[in-house]
Amino acid sequence: MQAEFELRADAPPVETVTELTRRVKRLLEEGIAPGWVRGEVSNLRAQASGHVYFSLKDAGAQLACVLFRGDALRQTVALRDGLQVLAGGDLSVYEQRGQYQLIVRRLQEDGLGRLQQEFERLKQRLAAEGLFDPARKAPLPDLPGTIGFLTSPTGAAVRDFIRILQRRGWRGRLVVLPAKVQGDGAAAELAAQLGRAVALNVFDLLVIGRGGGSLEDLWAFNEEVLVRAVAACPVPIISAVGHEIDFTLCDFAADVRAETPSAAAELISSRFLACADRAAQAAAGLERAAGRTIERAAERLDHARSRLRLLSPRALLEQSRLRLDDLANRAAAAAQAALDARRQQLTAAAGRFRAAAPEPRLTLAAHRLEALGKRLAAASPASVLNRGFVIVRDEQGVPVLRGRAVRPGQRLTNEFADVRVNVRAD
Repeated sequence: MQAEFELRADAPPVETVTELTRRVKRLLEEGIAPGWVRGEVSNLRAQASGHVYFSLKDAGAQLACVLFRGDALRQTVALRDGLQVLAGGDLSVYEQRGQYQLIVRRLQEDGLGRLQQEFERLKQRLAAEGLFDPARKAPLPDLPGTIGFLTSPTGAAVRDFIRILQRRGWRGRLVVLPAKVQGDGAAAELAAQLGRAVALNVFDLLVIGRGGGSLEDLWAFNEEVLVRAVAACPVPIISAVGHEIDFTLCDFAADVRAETPSAAAELISSRFLACADRAAQAAAGLERAAGRTIERAAERLDHARSRLRLLSPRALLEQSRLRLDDLANRAAAAAQAALDARRQQLTAAAGRFRAAAPEPRLTLAAHRLEALGKRLAAASPASVLNRGFVIVRDEQGVPVLRGRAVRPGQRLTNEFADVRVNVRAD
C-alpha cells in the first residue's frame, strides 16, 4: 500500500488543502441529498448576527449544525440544550476548518411533530366525512335541568367547574361521569362512558373535558374512537379541553367548544342567568303594569269622590261660608289700609308743620350769633394782651409795627393788659 503513495512522474498532481477540501465538499453536496436528522441539541450558541450554531448528537456520534438568520426567523421551535428535534437541511463543508456540517432549513420537535402531523391527517379525513359540519351541530338548551360532566373526578377541572356554577347561582343537577382523561385506554373509556350517558336518557346537556397539558397529555381527545362518539352524540355536548390555546378534534366534533372547563361553566351559567334575568325583568314589568293599573283606578276613584264632595249641599254650604269669610277679611283689610293711609298723610303734614315753625330757625340764629361773638372776642386787642402780648406805641399813640421804624432815644409806650409803661429806645 505504501508504494501506491510514492511520488512518481506519472502520479496525479499534488492537491492543496483547499483543493482537496473543495473536492470533498462537492462530493458531499452533490452525492448526499437533503434529508432529516434526529438528535439532541447541544452546544447551542446564538450569535449577534442572528445565526444559530449547535450540535446534534446521539449515543454514537454528533453533527455540527448551523441555522442561518433567515431560516432561524421562520422557525417555531424554541431551541435549548437537551431538546430532541428533527432537523431538515443540506450537508456542506466549512472549508476554513475542514469540517462538514448540516445547513438546517427546518426544525420541529421530535415526537410533537409526529403527533401534530397525525392530528392534521385525522382532522382532514374526518372533516372530509362531514363530522365537523356546522349543520350537524345542535343548539344548547337555555335551561338544562341535568348536566353530565365526563372528566376525571379528582382533577382540578371538575372542582373549578362546580365552583363557578355555585358562585353564579346556577340551579340544576350536575352528575360527574368519571373516566380517564390521559394515557392508554383513556379515549376508549371516555367513549364508553359517553355511550352510557346517552343510554341513561336523563341528561339535557353533556360536557367532556379536562384541564390543560401538553399535546401528548391531551391526545386522548384526538383519538378517532372518541371523536366519532362525540360527533354522533344525540345529546347537545360541549367540549372543554385544556387551555384557551389548546385545540383537539373533539372541539371540532362537539356542538360547542369552550376554551376551558371554567369557560364551559360560565357559558352554561350565563345562559341560566340570562333566562333568570329575563324572568326577573318580566316579573318587574308585570309588577309595574299592575301598579300603573291600580294607580289609574285609584286616581279615577279619587276624582269621583272629589266630584261627589263638590256637588253635595254640605260642600256648597262650606264654599259659601269660605266665600263669606274671604269677603269679610278683604273688607277688614281694605278699611285698615284706608286708615293706615290717612295716618300716613297726617304724619306727613305734622312733619311739614314742624319744619315750617320759627323756633328752630331762631335757635339756629342764636347759636350762630353766639359763635360769631366768641370769634370776635378772641380776635380783639384785649384778648391778645391777656395772652401775654404787648402793643408798642410811638409819641402819637400809633402802634409800631416794625423794629426798624424805631429811632434811638425815641420815647415809646408799652401797653400791657393791666398797665401802660413809658420807655425810651436805646
